[in-house]
Amino acid sequence: MVINLYATFRLLAGTKQIHLNLPENSTVRQALEDALRIVPALRPHWMNESGELHAHVHVLVNGQDVATLPQGLETPLQTSAVLDVFPPVAGG
Repeated sequence: MVINLYATFRLLAGTKQIHLNLPENSTVRQALEDALRIVPALRPHWMNESGELHAHVHVLVNGQDVATLPQGLETPLQTSAVLDVFPPVAGG
């Protein structure tokens, strides 16, 4: 399983990708927690004090926004899943 990082998340982690070896049917939440164990510097940027994903962090699973999936962060993943994690983006 791969997590692709973008923009400031990439800079904070010092890498474009985090590779995970999680069992089949692990959830999006478990994948994010595993990634945060590998790159703890991302934790305050991804999670609040209660351990919930910040509303401004966007996570896509195989191109689908996790916020639109019926199970959200509890969505089970296949080992071939690709997660994309985007920081907030502002423009004008």
